[in-house]
Amino acid sequence: MEFLTHDLSALFAQLGLANDELSQHRFIHEHRLDNQTLLPEAAFWTQSQANFLRDALWDDADWSEAIDQLDVRLRQSD
Repeated sequence: MEFLTHDLSALFAQLGLANDELSQHRFIHEHRLDNQTLLPEAAFWTQSQANFLRDALWDDADWSEAIDQLDVRLRQSD
């Protein structure tokens, strides 16, 4: 069985977001999470984006590492 790993750029593309480095930086700067909000529950996702994130985390999918990385970056302050 082949295990795939996806980076943050691939995750942004999968979510239908611009995935160049500047767009990623802008998104992360403009969307912050507090410590009580789970990433898939954030208000800034569409329903399909939230479902994808929730399902990928629940299934411990190949996307989990990139999703965890995004989660950490959305909780950090600049």
